[in-house]
Amino acid sequence: MKPEDFEKIISSAIDSEVESYTFYKSVADRAKDKSLKTIFLDLAEDEKGHREYLQQVLTRGLKEMHFIDAPDYKVTDAFDEPELSVDMKPLDGLLLAIKKELQAAQMYSRLARASADAEQKMVFEQLANMEKGHKARLEDIYTNMAYPEVW
Repeated sequence: MKPEDFEKIISSAIDSEVESYTFYKSVADRAKDKSLKTIFLDLAEDEKGHREYLQQVLTRGLKEMHFIDAPDYKVTDAFDEPELSVDMKPLDGLLLAIKKELQAAQMYSRLARASADAEQKMVFEQLANMEKGHKARLEDIYTNMAYPEVW
């Protein structure tokens, strides 16, 4: 991968992190449920941190990242992605967030597979792991909210 291609990909990833931050922040601002508000504010802060890291990758070069590869139970993979709306129910908001995290993880995984450079591959694999971790966290919350009778 050419250095300018890598830079474009990282710039695009930064844009995605900003978009995710904005999405999570707006959902948190509209959420009536206190715990849901907290979850989305935490996710917004995570996305802000990811953006800052990716900006460092662009300005200072690569540095190591360590995110555990989270298991994917595919709890919500069969569900369609709901459309964002002001009247969105909390479960639909979670489902939309899960779908966004899945899409990001898949994109980073594809980029890792396409990378010949070991450092670039590591960055993309770690970014994929980070997004998978968010998806797993959100699916756990989704399962507890969608199926309370189990608890």
